[in-house]
Amino acid sequence: MDLHNTLLGSLGIEVTELQKGKVIATMPVDERTRQPFGLLHGGASVALAETVASIGAFELVDQENEVVVGLEINANHIKAKRDGIVTAVGTVVHQGKTTMVWDIKIMDEEENLVCISRCTIAVIKRRK
Repeated sequence: MDLHNTLLGSLGIEVTELQKGKVIATMPVDERTRQPFGLLHGGASVALAETVASIGAFELVDQENEVVVGLEINANHIKAKRDGIVTAVGTVVHQGKTTMVWDIKIMDEEENLVCISRCTIAVIKRRK
């Protein structure tokens, strides 16, 4: 699967750790991810959060017969960020047969909380 030819590549998102039930990814705060006032765009944070949850959820399903899609996401933007790198750490909170719930914390380089998000993922049958 080519993840770089997707929104991940456009926003500079890089997955740095992937294990069952946990994903870590980074994203630059630069011209691609800032809003017009020079701050990290909330939508970019949400895209990072859903990316982490979706990649993590896909690792937990039968990849030959199932795919995952975002069903719901919310985010609280806690701290402004103008430049540098943010890191998202996603962990699975609930792993069911048809849905998963992921908790995602996005932090800056000093581990200050920038955004906290919860994402519900739907597990659906792969179309043949």
